[in-house]
Amino acid sequence: MKLILSDKPLNIEIKKDDIQFIDLSSLKIANCIGCFGCWTKTPGKCVIRDDAVKVYPIIAKSDTLLYISHIKYGGYDTVMKTMLERAIPVQQAFIRIVAGETHHIQRKVTPKKATIIAYGDIGEEEKEVFKKLIARNAHNMNFENYSIIFTTEWQLEKIVSDEVAKWEA
Repeated sequence: MKLILSDKPLNIEIKKDDIQFIDLSSLKIANCIGCFGCWTKTPGKCVIRDDAVKVYPIIAKSDTLLYISHIKYGGYDTVMKTMLERAIPVQQAFIRIVAGETHHIQRKVTPKKATIIAYGDIGEEEKEVFKKLIARNAHNMNFENYSIIFTTEWQLEKIVSDEVAKWEA
C-alpha cells in the first residue's frame, strides 16, 4: 500500500486504488502526552481516542510513503510532527542497536520507501538541519531508503503530482 500523508489539503489526482491520501489538517489529532500507555496499558494502541488511531496503523502497513510538510526551524511543522509523535504505538518499548545507536524495535511495521516533500521558504541552513533530522528518523520510521525534495509552496501540487505519477506508471 502507498500512503500520501500531507499537512494540508492538496488538489491532486490519484488514479490507483492502492494509493491513499490523508490530509492531516482535516483530522482531530491531539498532542502525545508522553504517558507511555501505548507501551504499558494498551500495547500497540494509543490511549487517546482521536483520529490518530486510524492513521498510524496505515503508516505501519504502508510500503511506500510520501510525507508532505511545511518546514519550520529545520523540522516538520506542527501538524505533521504531532501525527508522527502520535505514531509511537507502532514501536515497542524495547531497544535495539543499529549502527552503534539505540533505536526502538518496530511492531509489525513494513519496511518503507519514503519521499519527504518539504515546502516553504527554506534557507540552506534549515535544509541541512532537516536532512539530518530525516536521516536520524529513518531508523525509527523503518525507512529502507528515502529522498527529500525541497520546494516552494506554489510549486507543491506539481511536485506532489509528479511523484504520484511515478507510483502510477
